Amino acid sequence: MKALIRGMIELTKDQDTYKDKGARKRLIEELKQKGIIDKTVLDVMLKIPRHLFIHKDFRSHAYQDKAFPIGSGQTISQPYTVAFQTQILHIEKGDKVLEIGTGSGYQAAVLIEMGVNLVTIERQEALYLKTKKLLTDLGMKANFILGDGSLGKYEDGPFDKIIVTAGAPKVPMALVNQLKIGGIMIIPVGNEEEQIMHSLVKKADGEIEAIPLTKFRFVPLIGEQAW
Repeated sequence: MKALIRGMIELTKDQDTYKDKGARKRLIEELKQKGIIDKTVLDVMLKIPRHLFIHKDFRSHAYQDKAFPIGSGQTISQPYTVAFQTQILHIEKGDKVLEIGTGSGYQAAVLIEMGVNLVTIERQEALYLKTKKLLTDLGMKANFILGDGSLGKYEDGPFDKIIVTAGAPKVPMALVNQLKIGGIMIIPVGNEEEQIMHSLVKKADGEIEAIPLTKFRFVPLIGEQAW
């Protein structure tokens, strides 16, 4: 059986069934109806078995457009959220991308399959260890870091794109400083109950153009520059 996605180990029929694949197709159609138009994003999400990134008890619900708990007080984002954030990042193959909040690894898998050079930071050690092993076992390469995502990773920057998968009341300046001129940062900003997704573009003079988009709800960003 051919590998489902580039660089991924071969999956057995039990790991990715025809039923799983059919459910993914239905999910992709739902995402299209909700306004996701980036063909690369849709193609990648069609291939990636989301059920591998959640607890086995949720497998039958894996392709519903819902978030699920993954332990350590965290959740795997609903597919629409992953698709929306990825679409507005305007990913190009070879981009150097910083992800704040590795979580389940599903968003990371989407980015890796799109051909980015990924640095991903997770604060919760249990999730960091579990997700690093999962993605590594799937043949997906990234620089996995256990640490404070609000501080970013100066040593590996600057970055073409930064994606934050947790809500914060303000944009951490450490992340702004690690964004390349012309780079894009996607971050939900607001209180613990609700945030507005923002697309930030760093202009030639170093100033940030912030574009507010739509409402989302994420777990809170925790860290030195988070609150």
